Amino acid sequence: MSAEPKKLPLGLLALAIGGFGIGLTEFVIMGLLPEVATDFAVTESAAGWLISGYALSVAVGAIGLTAAVTRFNRKHVLTGLMLLFVAGNMASALAGTYELMMVGRIVAALSHGAFFGIGSVVAASLVAPSRQAAAIAMMFTGLTAANVLGVPFGTFLGQQLGWRSTFWAITAIGVVALVGMAALVPSRTATATAGGLRHEVKAFAHPQVWFSLLITVLGFGGMFGAFTYIAYTLTEVSGFAAATVPWLLVLFGVGLFAGNTLGGKAADRSVPATLTAVLAALTAVLVIFAVTAPSQIMTVVSLALMGAFGFATVPGLQMRIMQYAGQAPTLASGANIAAFNVGNALGAWIGGVTITAGLGYTSTLWDGAALSFAGLLVLLIATRHAVRRDATPAAVNTAGTWA
Repeated sequence: MSAEPKKLPLGLLALAIGGFGIGLTEFVIMGLLPEVATDFAVTESAAGWLISGYALSVAVGAIGLTAAVTRFNRKHVLTGLMLLFVAGNMASALAGTYELMMVGRIVAALSHGAFFGIGSVVAASLVAPSRQAAAIAMMFTGLTAANVLGVPFGTFLGQQLGWRSTFWAITAIGVVALVGMAALVPSRTATATAGGLRHEVKAFAHPQVWFSLLITVLGFGGMFGAFTYIAYTLTEVSGFAAATVPWLLVLFGVGLFAGNTLGGKAADRSVPATLTAVLAALTAVLVIFAVTAPSQIMTVVSLALMGAFGFATVPGLQMRIMQYAGQAPTLASGANIAAFNVGNALGAWIGGVTITAGLGYTSTLWDGAALSFAGLLVLLIATRHAVRRDATPAAVNTAGTWA
């Protein structure tokens, strides 16, 4: 038997570039909302729908678009999704009205969920089973890098040359990713499951698939709920100047990057043990953050750890549902991407409720800790249920029938 190659395939780099572009288009708009609102003569609230509308479209695309393309060659689907992404961002860059800008955002968002759902399956198919979580983590590295590097640079570019220049830059990144996937992702790993949609739906008969979705909603929702209002916590509780918030968010992004990478490597050793440890650590970090938020030193430490443990869950959560989906991982993987976004919305909504109730800006950290702890409890119940039922995860058939 030949030794397992140490280097990850170049196809993963193309997927990571695609993830970088998608992460950039999702988050960079937050720093450009004032310019966009002024250009289109709309209120800040209306401009905010360019973010909310995007998030809702991600969830729709993650399930609906993935379900529609299960019979097609996965490599062709990924390149088609990247074409959709390029078209959406080009439409945003050219938009002459707020309504056309919204259409461009929705078009780009539809590719987001399906890309990460199908891309996770393709990424796992490019490597040996013992390295699948690391491969998924590498694809998501593009998303974390977008937070660390892309968003600050994209915001700066938009402020200096106009917000449209940022969307032209994102369009160019999409073209690079498209060419890279066409050239570097092998077709032999990219064929859809032979049974099509009906076969993919059968994966949802497994109770562990539903457990996985719930764990994702609660566990990731805890981190995102705390993060949604973090600027208020940093300025109103920790006492940082508003001008330092972007740099603190870069630190948070560094935590995301590190957590994603290390979480992927750990999940390759044991998905249950990794998720249990990470969710427990995330809960503890959020509690400590809530208690020590008035201390700037502790806030800096907690912010980095919140990002690290929050995103360390992602490879394991994605691997867990793909394992239990067995021979039909594509739609389940897409559904899990939707679950991430449902968790984002849930965490943000609960945080808004507690702030409105007058519980203060640390209340979102307590909310996040409660959600993460709930995710941990569901994971423990699910693991016990799996052991009692001898529900050993099936081998992930990520390749399907080779083209």
